[in-house]
Amino acid sequence: MSSEPVAGSARKLFPDAMSALQGLIADGQTLAVGGFGLCGIPEALIAALRDSGARDLTVISNNAGVDGFGLGQLLETRQIRKMISSYVGENKEFERQYLGGELELEFNPQGTLAERLRAGGAGIPAFFTRTGYGTVVAEGKETRQFGEHWYVMETALEADVSLVKAWKADEAGNLVFRKTARNFNPACAMAGKVCVAEVEELVPTGAIDPDHVHLPGIYVDRIVLNPTPEKRIEQRTVRGAN
Repeated sequence: MSSEPVAGSARKLFPDAMSALQGLIADGQTLAVGGFGLCGIPEALIAALRDSGARDLTVISNNAGVDGFGLGQLLETRQIRKMISSYVGENKEFERQYLGGELELEFNPQGTLAERLRAGGAGIPAFFTRTGYGTVVAEGKETRQFGEHWYVMETALEADVSLVKAWKADEAGNLVFRKTARNFNPACAMAGKVCVAEVEELVPTGAIDPDHVHLPGIYVDRIVLNPTPEKRIEQRTVRGAN
């Protein structure tokens, strides 16, 4: 399938997720993937990444989806070598592979992970934080005292490719995220050398009020439209009968 943008539209728009990843993905890469649980994950792009067959991947993501969905699909196919994550509690295959020594894990406090991604996008190589000092998180890392408190030095995170999910984009790549789906997506987008955005709605350039843009198009290289994502519920609960 051709990887050329859709004829007559902005050069950033690609016809489907697989073509949007063509020429970008290779074995051994580091990828930053947006989302929190199953909220705001680039469903179509993750499925295309699975179908690409790329292996030995390092994936930076708050978590690894659930069994059989989201990044959980890539764990099942053994395409991920290492996860850089904050929360891993909803994925039994993640747990099994990690405890069995089959998967590397770099565990981060959630705020630290977000700031490491933000720092990578901002060109800041490292920063100090109080979070994790005196715990296993600080093992092997530089520590320093500022004032009355001790801090741990954390390095920035950068990715070869970022995969993110937005609600709306214009043809220039300016993105709007919907409510909590904003989560890690902007930071992941900024941390990648190349960013591919999966969006539910595409509008002409200029149709989005500049004050409503959450992520400027300068950070977005490719766009794929997915107007009907599954948006699976991570833990479905119902109220019992009165």
